[in-house]
Amino acid sequence: MEKLLSEMKPLEEGIVKKIKAEGKIKRRLYDMGVTPGVNIVIKKLAPLGDPVEVTIRGYELTLRKTEAECVEMEVKA
Repeated sequence: MEKLLSEMKPLEEGIVKKIKAEGKIKRRLYDMGVTPGVNIVIKKLAPLGDPVEVTIRGYELTLRKTEAECVEMEVKA
């Protein structure tokens, strides 16, 4: 099942399928290790959904909602 990273709930896990951003946002996501094929686990969501705390490549990362909306995920069932 496909979802945007911003639509996932805490403890959901998935694999990055595609980065839909361009320019600075895409470069920033790649620099933080958000690349196609990497596994991401949602840890926490702020009350209004911004920011999103995830575990990726063995470390905790906090993403803005606008950044999370650019990451297309394949959710593990």
